[in-house]
Amino acid sequence: MPEAILLQDVPQLGAKGAVVEVSKGYLRNYLLPRQLAAPATKTAIEHAARVAEAQARQRAEAIGQARELADQLTNTVLTITHQTGEDGRLFGSVTAQDIADAIQEARGVEVDRRRVRLAEPIRATGTYVVDVELAEGVIANVKTMVVTER
Repeated sequence: MPEAILLQDVPQLGAKGAVVEVSKGYLRNYLLPRQLAAPATKTAIEHAARVAEAQARQRAEAIGQARELADQLTNTVLTITHQTGEDGRLFGSVTAQDIADAIQEARGVEVDRRRVRLAEPIRATGTYVVDVELAEGVIANVKTMVVTER
């Protein structure tokens, strides 16, 4: 059975960069034409190992930077002003996009609104703790105060 290096994730076969044994026909007729794999030569295996090592270093560096940023954001208190009625309820609501914009304004860090974990929009004044996912497994708890606009 020939070996192949996967160039992309292939369901039920392996992840990108993995060296797998496949049948000759599967390699020749399916994997190679779709550029999902390359024949596993000695130099190709060494190259795949170097690429995987570099990607692991980049991931570790990105997670380290995300942890530093999480520490900064955890110590940040966001203040969002919004129009309210007599009973303290907001006209409209504070959404994940509003929180992402407040983080951008306060710390100069661009956070994707989809990374802001908000079960439902905030509809009343008060203090809330909002989770922001900065990287896989790195979550910052940002204290957010919603106050009345005067």
